[in-house]
Amino acid sequence: MFSGVYVFLNNNYLYRWTKAHNLLIEQGIRKEKLAAVVRESDVTLRDGYELFFDKLNERNIPVFIFSAGIGDVLEEVITQVGVFHSNVKVVSNFMDFDEKGVLKGFKGELIHVYNKRDGALRSSEYFDKLKDNCNIILLGDSLGDLNMADGVQNTESILKIGFLNDKVEESLEKYMDSYDIVLVGEETLDLVNAILQKIL
Repeated sequence: MFSGVYVFLNNNYLYRWTKAHNLLIEQGIRKEKLAAVVRESDVTLRDGYELFFDKLNERNIPVFIFSAGIGDVLEEVITQVGVFHSNVKVVSNFMDFDEKGVLKGFKGELIHVYNKRDGALRSSEYFDKLKDNCNIILLGDSLGDLNMADGVQNTESILKIGFLNDKVEESLEKYMDSYDIVLVGEETLDLVNAILQKIL
């Protein structure tokens, strides 16, 4: 049985995220403005995202998104494009707003490229729902994404697909050694959707 798809988004180093989070807090971002900011931004998902999310939702296959970004923004993006289905779970850095709706900090421990595994393990209660499932497709764009499915029990097989977007010459060999499939500069989910079409 197919247990789920794990999606991992762009990451930066810890100091950059801490600095960025502090700058956001200093700006006094208001919760009610978040939807408009996302709507007016140029944030896009990879081409083919509708088919990807909709197909997995139709089959009730869990989609876990681990991100070192800001979970509130990510959830708003996937909500606005109509793919934040009930089978989607986001593990990320979520904003903490005061009683007036002003950003006062972030909830929990900062999730960054080097501790995503810990974030995954904190979601182990969610993974418990997958006891009877055993196959995973893991999508990542950093070497730190490779162990995000470690919290899933009874895993028989994991297909690891890496999206290599930056420092290609420097990173290609490491990616080839670590991922089962490496997509260089790929902006679409065409291959992933083709795989899903074959196995579902």
